[in-house]
Amino acid sequence: MEMGLLTILLANFRSWSFNRGNSLPSRAESLWRIERGIVRTLTWNDAGTLSVLGYWGPGDVVGQPLSRLSSYQIECVTSVEVSLVPAHLWHQVLDKIVLHGQQVEELLYILHQQRIPLRLQQLLGWLAQKFGREVDQGQLIDLRLTHQELAEFVSTTRVTATRLLKQFEQEGRIRRLRHHVILCHQQLQLVE
Repeated sequence: MEMGLLTILLANFRSWSFNRGNSLPSRAESLWRIERGIVRTLTWNDAGTLSVLGYWGPGDVVGQPLSRLSSYQIECVTSVEVSLVPAHLWHQVLDKIVLHGQQVEELLYILHQQRIPLRLQQLLGWLAQKFGREVDQGQLIDLRLTHQELAEFVSTTRVTATRLLKQFEQEGRIRRLRHHVILCHQQLQLVE
């Protein structure tokens, strides 16, 4: 089906808006297509320890049908607007479903790095590619993440994430601006 027709079909479905910190409702027979904003997918173990599964932005699809985990949540990192893609239209977003799987594999690769500094460095590179925009000093990760959120993603403590971010800044790998990070030009070459 032509992309223009897909856009028209998806536009006919109602869109929903959610605020930062809200969770998208779980739908067994539907996916959520992100029109605006950023969400993260999460799971947790029996002890309640949180694991971040990924960050997703405009054009991405997310939803319980893409996971076999019973503990699964989609949390809004920013305010978001999403539309529902029912199961009978999944074939029209198959490229987005495949992209979702590819990005999950990239994140698994990053999380399997032995050393935490390398995990964090590669995560910042992945975030810069996905959510970055070019600025004079490098690639601004246009996503407000706390040290705690970065720590949760790479399975470390907030104290360690803060220490590593300070170290990266001292080494000239990154620049920090309030709640944003700029991955410096020379660092981008190492990540690619």
